Amino acid sequence: MANAIHVYAGTAGHSAWFSEDAGTSWTHPNSHSGMYLEARVWCFATHPQAPNELYAGTDMGLFRWNEVTARWSLIPSPMQDIWALALDPNDPRILFAGTRPAAFYQSIDAGATWTRIVTPGMAEFSEINMGPTRVTQILFDPFEPNTIWASVEIGGLYRSTDRGRIWTFLDRGLVSGDVHGIAVVRKPGQPSTILCTTNRGLHRSTNQGESWTHQPLDSRWQYTRGIAARVDHSGVVFLTNGDGPPGSTGKLLRSRDYGMTWEDARLPGPLNSTPWCVAMNPSDPMRMYCPTNLGQVFASTDGGESWARLPHEFGEVRAFAWRTLPVGMRQQPHSLTLRAPQPA
Repeated sequence: MANAIHVYAGTAGHSAWFSEDAGTSWTHPNSHSGMYLEARVWCFATHPQAPNELYAGTDMGLFRWNEVTARWSLIPSPMQDIWALALDPNDPRILFAGTRPAAFYQSIDAGATWTRIVTPGMAEFSEINMGPTRVTQILFDPFEPNTIWASVEIGGLYRSTDRGRIWTFLDRGLVSGDVHGIAVVRKPGQPSTILCTTNRGLHRSTNQGESWTHQPLDSRWQYTRGIAARVDHSGVVFLTNGDGPPGSTGKLLRSRDYGMTWEDARLPGPLNSTPWCVAMNPSDPMRMYCPTNLGQVFASTDGGESWARLPHEFGEVRAFAWRTLPVGMRQQPHSLTLRAPQPA
C-alpha cells in the first residue's frame, strides 16, 4: 500500500488543521469533528505503534484523533489547559502531560486514568511570577532510557531518572527560568550534552543538567524557542531564534557540531515573526517542517540544507507534527479544504 505524508498544525484559536499531501493542501474539520473550532491547540503527540491515533493538548483539555473516522474524542481528565505531551517510546499507553498552571500528570492506560506527579517547588513559581506558569516541553532522553526532561515557562527545568516517578529541579547557571525547549545530543563515545532555550538565550549542560552554561549566539536577538536535534543523531541541531513572541522577524539556526557553533539555515524570507518549532519524525530524518509563530510554514526534504515555503499561511501556530500513513485510510470529514493555487 502506498504511503502519504500527513502533517498537523495546531493553532491558537482555529483548532487543528490536517494535510495528507505533505502540506500542499490543508483540511480544517468543522464542528462535527468533535473539537471546538476556536480551540487553542498547544501540542501534539503521536506514536509509531498507534498509527490511527493523534493526541492534542488544548485549552479545553486532552483530545484524541482517530485517523480512520476523522473525529476527535475528548479524554476526561483532571487537566484543563495542556501545553506539553509525551508518549513513552516503548509503550503508547503511557502518556505524560504538562499543564498551565505548571503541573505534571501521568497516565499508564492511554488516558483512561491520570495521576498528578508531586514536583518540588512547582507551585512556588506561580506565586513569584504573579501568574500561571506552563510546561513547555516533555522529552524522553534518546540515549538514557529512564531519563525524562521537562521545561517550564516561567519555572526552570526538571529531570527524572526513573521514568517520571521522581523529578529534580535543575536551575544552577540558568540566566533565566523562562525555559522553552530541550534537546539532547551525544557525540560517539562521549557524555550527552543537554541544550535548553530561554527568553534570554541558549544554555548547555554536560553534566546531566546539574549546572548550565549560557551560550551567547552570534545573532542580534537572544530570544530562543524551539530546539531539535536531527533524528539521525548526526550532530545536526536546529534552533529557532527571533525578536520575541510573536515577534516581527527571526531566523532558523543550524549547528553541525552538536550545538557548539551555529549558522543561519536560511529560511526563504522575509519572515513575519519568530520561527516557533521544528517538526521531525524518525521515519525520515531528512524531512522537517518549521512554522513561524504567525503562520508561515517552511519545509525541507534534504535534512535542513534547503527550505521551501509552503503556500498556505495560518494564523498563530503553536504546534506542528508529521508522520507517514497509508493512503486512503481516512474517511472524509465534513470540512473546508484549502489547496494551493495551481499555475495557469
